[in-house]
Amino acid sequence: MSAEEKKPKERVGVYVCHCGTNIAGVVNVGEVSKWASDNLSDEGVVVARDYKFMCSSLGQELIQKDIKEQKLTRVVVAACSPHLHEKTFRNACKGADLNPYLCELVSIREQDSWVHTDKIAATEKAKAIISGGVARVIHHEPLEPLHVPIHPATLIVGGGIAGIQAALEIADAGFPVYLVEREPSIGGHMAQFDKTFPTLDCSACILTPKMVDVGNHKNITMLTYSEVQKVDGYVGNFAVTIKKRARYIKTEDCTGCGICWEKCPKKVIDDHFEAGLGYRKAVYTPFPQAVPKYPVIDDINCTYFVKGTCKACEKFCPTNAIDFNQKDEILTVEVGNIILATGWDLFDARRVPNYGYGRLANVFTNMEFERLSNSAGPTGGNIVLRDGKTTPKSVGIVHCVGSRDKNYNNYCSAICCMQSLKFAHLVHEKTGATVYNFYIDIRTPAKAYDEFYQRIIEEGTLFVRGKVAEITDAARNPGEEGKLIVQVEDTLVGKQRRIPVDMVILSAGLEPRYDSKALAKTFGISCSADGWFIERHPKLDPVATMTEGVYIAGCVQGPKDIPASVVQGAAAAARILGKIQQKEIALEPVRATINEEQCSGCRICNTLCPFNAILFHEDRMVSEVNPALCQGCGTCVAACPAGAIAGTGFSNEQILSQIDGLLLLNLNKKEAVPAVLPQV
Repeated sequence: MSAEEKKPKERVGVYVCHCGTNIAGVVNVGEVSKWASDNLSDEGVVVARDYKFMCSSLGQELIQKDIKEQKLTRVVVAACSPHLHEKTFRNACKGADLNPYLCELVSIREQDSWVHTDKIAATEKAKAIISGGVARVIHHEPLEPLHVPIHPATLIVGGGIAGIQAALEIADAGFPVYLVEREPSIGGHMAQFDKTFPTLDCSACILTPKMVDVGNHKNITMLTYSEVQKVDGYVGNFAVTIKKRARYIKTEDCTGCGICWEKCPKKVIDDHFEAGLGYRKAVYTPFPQAVPKYPVIDDINCTYFVKGTCKACEKFCPTNAIDFNQKDEILTVEVGNIILATGWDLFDARRVPNYGYGRLANVFTNMEFERLSNSAGPTGGNIVLRDGKTTPKSVGIVHCVGSRDKNYNNYCSAICCMQSLKFAHLVHEKTGATVYNFYIDIRTPAKAYDEFYQRIIEEGTLFVRGKVAEITDAARNPGEEGKLIVQVEDTLVGKQRRIPVDMVILSAGLEPRYDSKALAKTFGISCSADGWFIERHPKLDPVATMTEGVYIAGCVQGPKDIPASVVQGAAAAARILGKIQQKEIALEPVRATINEEQCSGCRICNTLCPFNAILFHEDRMVSEVNPALCQGCGTCVAACPAGAIAGTGFSNEQILSQIDGLLLLNLNKKEAVPAVLPQV
């Protein structure tokens, strides 16, 4: 073979980043760069450089200059995770007229310098990682992104404050929105609150105008009392099936006058909006400011549906808007993007039996207290005990119930400290009672939060640092008779204390919705171990998910307060508006493809695909990948028993070459001697 034939076809540039001291503090970057230049020349490396910050403008310009002057056809960058800067270096290559998919980014930070302390070993490992990258990049092929048109409509699931904000942002920009809410009215949990911290604004006063704006907006279609059943399609072209439950009210005729629920003889405990403290009728609107204004008939408790008699609402309705024969409707809407803003559930305080909730009458949850103190609540805003008339003279507020607890939820619920401080203020304001706050740590990190904390201290709230062990009514002395006793270790004085109070408020934490995992499956996204929806990146992309076109906002991602939920709702809307205005989206071309001639029709790939991207054609008995849905994860490639599926950018040749490079088998192949196995 001639020397000319031995020359590698591709011209590869290798660029090693110091990343300040993140990499260079452990890996001898200069040595690695020189090694690549000296030892990988036979693999096509014509230039190898190191630079302090390769992701900087100067670092990128260095790569672009070499591409042009050295006529590079492939680039390997050894730096941080591709998850962070792969796009950066691809764009740098694109700027020098090199196809961006001919660039390979290998991680010598997360996979090397951050996990090793032995500098010599880390340096040798970096060499192997770069060798693997060079061996792999030679087999890369030029690729072009997939362009998909974007439908201008957006589906928002969840009508709480995050969903409302997102809907208004998109609708105000002139694009259609479908807002789906499973309850009879939008508003979410915020509609239940009395005041909001730290400004103590009336919650309804600041929420209701936004609810009215949603109800009156020409670009928003509200689908309340509805649930998403099925999602088909892909980014830019989703087909969503929605079940609209029967209200048994003809909304086109209903005026919202309220006569129906005034005349309804059936009362039931309102265990949702009033947290079990109040009553509602079998035909009802959740609260006076509900949007839409139309009531619903509770067919589980309505006397007509139970016994076939009554129909009082129908008899008294002045517009004949009652329709007991109304059926559920199934709707299908086409949208380009989806925002999930389904909110949170309250931790069930009964799960902590030593706190006595559900057993001791005057132990309340935070949501029960919100309704007690609300002027539109069951007591008209009077803070009273369970007997409905006695005003407490002493109140204990327990922080972190179900949160920061390895027995329940290990995470912080973000709102409990400020919520408890707000409760202390409301108790002082409305009753003048002595208030104890039992806390583990006080966390007040946002704007005006710590000032609010200082204000509560000045109002005379007593703070006891320590985790409450037990709440009991078992008195040990006459001063404890008829009281609830909070048993707590006061860590600041180093002793156990028993503090008698009339009322205890449990600041229960936030949990993911009970159906979060099922909802995630419907929309093709993932949940954390706790049940919160997983974002694309926790810092750099907290509103997108790994499924293109599906975004998250508010507490579906994790516990957060109202301002943070509003911000995230607006951020998700902004991301979608950017896509809509472009009219099309460029998708990563790393996708799976199926060779129909090899496909046996076993359907293994159909059941394994986490993104529901693989279709099965019954007429031809073969599977086909929808490239707009496929995320290139490779599950189907690995599972196919016939080897009929190939992953673009992850061919067998690429993977096996990279393994050879990692093991340094691509070096000195000519001199390599097969291992001699010992004879048995």
